[in-house]
Amino acid sequence: MTDRVIILDRLARGETAAALMVDGRLEDLLVDPPEAEPGPAPGEIYWAKLDRPAGGGAFLRLTPDRTGWLREAKGLKPGQGVLVQISAHAEPGKACPVTTRLLFKRRLVIHSPDAPGINPSRRIRDAGERERLVAAAEAALAAIPEPVSGGFILRSAAAGADAAELAAEIAAALAEARAVREAATGPPPLRAPLSGPIGAAALALREWTDPLPDRFVIRRDGDALTSPTAMAAGSWPAGLGARLERAADPLETLEARAQIAALASPRVALAGGATMFVEPTRACVAVDINTGGDFSPAAGLKANIAALRELPRQLRLRGLGGQIVIDPAPMLRRDRGRLDSVLKAALKRDPVETNMVGWTPMGLIELQRKRERRPLGDMLSEDAR
Repeated sequence: MTDRVIILDRLARGETAAALMVDGRLEDLLVDPPEAEPGPAPGEIYWAKLDRPAGGGAFLRLTPDRTGWLREAKGLKPGQGVLVQISAHAEPGKACPVTTRLLFKRRLVIHSPDAPGINPSRRIRDAGERERLVAAAEAALAAIPEPVSGGFILRSAAAGADAAELAAEIAAALAEARAVREAATGPPPLRAPLSGPIGAAALALREWTDPLPDRFVIRRDGDALTSPTAMAAGSWPAGLGARLERAADPLETLEARAQIAALASPRVALAGGATMFVEPTRACVAVDINTGGDFSPAAGLKANIAALRELPRQLRLRGLGGQIVIDPAPMLRRDRGRLDSVLKAALKRDPVETNMVGWTPMGLIELQRKRERRPLGDMLSEDAR
């Protein structure tokens, strides 16, 4: 039986960390940025000022000292106010990518003001349950007195939720959208985002509680980790409180701290003595796969299969995205199809959007991964000591 544990604790420098452990193995990690290094994060919404058009897109002033890049700016004029949402972390030295297609995410629903309709997640396969959820959502919207624009995605976590819980989530998403619209007044840009940032604790509750964890372990002196502010976008699912535990140092007690510290090294040990090195550079994330001490004819293929199955987890834990370039261990060209299947299956299970671009003439594999998370970088330096 699988044992899933959500841990809320702090790293050595005090950053809030949320860790997801599955059978004692670190499967996911969310870390709040240091207070001294705040910055636009995915999901934040700004009342921005269009600064200057450039090549079909435009640079925007998110705040007086922060810049965003909008890829599609057709019909917008310099000086115009625009509601935008951060879509990914910025590359070093570049503007933050933003979009005008706002999304308001909750644990059970996603509200899209620009896309009408009620659409259940494809992961909800039972036709009867899909119909029940759509009917419950329609009833919830019909009970709202003011006009509602846009539509909703009913997330996979909504399966089995009762009508009242679903209605509460829909109302909360609509309230957040309304608050953003009402705050987008006056000359842009404003000095702070209209919505966000969403902390590690809230994200963990929003994204990791389907299914409910077997245990929810919080640092004993960490009431601030579950304060109303920290949990603003998380919403406690029914039944989670009964699984709550407290510990003096849960990351240490549950053997997660050592696994987090290991992420400070680029080296990843694989089965059979093979190794993989995951190293971010300014241009891309370089991944090097080595066979180790195995000299059999299939050593390269075995090392590559083990590495590509592990790679999405390593990228997720390290918060890495952008262009990923993989240098596989030597293997026969005819085995590339098998490797492609392994990689695509591994990426399909990963929550961060990643596209396999293909093989280069030099035999490298290229991926394009959304910069959904902040790279851990120096935040691990003290935990690694």
